Amino acid sequence: MIIIYTKIGCPWCEEVLDFLRGHKVAFEERNVTSNPAFFQELVKKSGQNKAPTLDIDGHIMADTDAEQVAKYLGIGLAAKDDVQAGGVCPIE
Repeated sequence: MIIIYTKIGCPWCEEVLDFLRGHKVAFEERNVTSNPAFFQELVKKSGQNKAPTLDIDGHIMADTDAEQVAKYLGIGLAAKDDVQAGGVCPIE
């Protein structure tokens, strides 16, 4: 099971969500901006407060991006000129 912790307005979150959707990978999105319980869960699991963070069957990928997720899942990135490596959105 894949859980992705996201923040409203985070371009790196959108990039990872687009990647997962584009490759038809099942996931559950948990928006930490609008749900304090999800925020606490994120901090407890990862020890930090940045998005996007993924929990892939217990493997935590904190401060991640689509490239790192693709590599971990063994899936190639779609050909997009605008995919940028790196980048996280601190949650304030």
